[in-house]
Amino acid sequence: MTTMPSMQPKPIHALVLSLAIAAGAATGAWWGASDHQLIAPAHAQTAPATAPLVTGLPDFTQLVDAVGPAVVNIRTTEKISTQPSMSGMDEDMLEFFRRFGLPVPNVPRQGTPGGNADEGEERPSGVGSGFILSPDGYVMTNAHVVEGASEVIVTLTDKREFKAKIIGSDKRTDVAVVKIDAKGLPAVKIGDVGRLKVGEWVMAIGSPFGLENSVTAGIVSAKQRDTGDYLPFIQTDVAINPGNSGGPLLNMRGEVVGINSQIYSRSGGFMGISFAIPIDEAVRVSDQLRATGKVTRGRIGVQIGQVTKDVAESIGLGTARGALVSAVEPDSPAAKAGIEAGDIIVKYDGKSIDKVADLPRLVGNTKPGTKSSISVFRRGQMRDLTITVAEVEPDEAQVARAEGKSSPGATAKQIGLVVVDLTEAQKKSLAIKGGVRIVSAADAAARAGLREGDVVLAIANSEVSNVKAFEAVLAKVDKSKPLSLLVRRGEWTQYVLIRPNGK
Repeated sequence: MTTMPSMQPKPIHALVLSLAIAAGAATGAWWGASDHQLIAPAHAQTAPATAPLVTGLPDFTQLVDAVGPAVVNIRTTEKISTQPSMSGMDEDMLEFFRRFGLPVPNVPRQGTPGGNADEGEERPSGVGSGFILSPDGYVMTNAHVVEGASEVIVTLTDKREFKAKIIGSDKRTDVAVVKIDAKGLPAVKIGDVGRLKVGEWVMAIGSPFGLENSVTAGIVSAKQRDTGDYLPFIQTDVAINPGNSGGPLLNMRGEVVGINSQIYSRSGGFMGISFAIPIDEAVRVSDQLRATGKVTRGRIGVQIGQVTKDVAESIGLGTARGALVSAVEPDSPAAKAGIEAGDIIVKYDGKSIDKVADLPRLVGNTKPGTKSSISVFRRGQMRDLTITVAEVEPDEAQVARAEGKSSPGATAKQIGLVVVDLTEAQKKSLAIKGGVRIVSAADAAARAGLREGDVVLAIANSEVSNVKAFEAVLAKVDKSKPLSLLVRRGEWTQYVLIRPNGK
């Protein structure tokens, strides 16, 4: 048995002396043994004092008083089957399971044994946060907070409750706008994300675990964090938990700089990393939602990949930049503009493409029908082209279009995929013999991270050379179990696990 060393409390003067000796050893200054005066080297007496870079800690009280009334709690209900047994879980935890596509423990799903009951009962489906955009009742939140909701209830800080109407939501950016029937409401101020700096203090207000108007603070950990096609997230160490989703991220001037949207977690709770949607991107989406109820995005019809340092040096590009075109869709804007597989897109509308994720963001934010300039590096030379941007089809339209084809398209509703055959040009550009290209990914496939343009090479360790082979393999697998897919995206190939029905 190990015995811990004795920890006897030291007298205060002895502790101070010990600290002084330790400090003296580090600085070259010592206390005299006889007169207890500080004796220091001559150079220490003339050294100029260095002003501290950081002084004190911020006071968030005025910030809370000013912005708190504009932050709201959002509860949603959903019409579901009456279940014979419930999970016993609090409402505020349900949002976490919905956000990550996980099944609620001990609750049978519709169509499963024990799930046959009367339809139409309203049940709580989620808890989130939001903030008031304008005094006439427009509220911004996350799309996943109101997804699938039959009723949205907004609660203000003065305890007034309103039934809200969903004006529109956009899954790709996770932004939604709802409207309540009220006037003269306190609204937030929108900040400038461009002025936000890494290390800057920020504060979040929301309803973690249903605890209304809870305040947490921290610093900006990183900017331009690539975790999606259309959004360069703000990373912070502010404590964000289930229920905080949709709440504002504020700078020290009381301005909203982001919407708290995602957390990195292995347990469902805060682990020191959280992500916020930049408010400038969110406002751009919300303006379209308020105007038309939907978001339109541009597309040019290319599959792109990363340009590595070795490739850039070998072809004479110099630094690793731009987006490598791995395939061009037939009859697409890119094909009509003369873009070829193997081109490296280095500029779009005069803006440099520093990394591959820059291109879909710039193109996506372009109004369909716009004529844009595009610069490509091809076989050692720069070429300037003009391209007319097309509109991204809604997921529903893509599914309907693919379902209308007996061949070469196929729909796998049970896993949320719509796929088509690869063209010979696409196979050649990717240096592969076969596979199927994803036209649309939803439900279980989307939760697994699959997206339009990905190429499925194998299912459950069985190669799929075309749509017919894809359907044959899919028909044989056990669809109630997780399904492994070998997927090619750009230059990367990896395994993806699809869990049907969120299991």
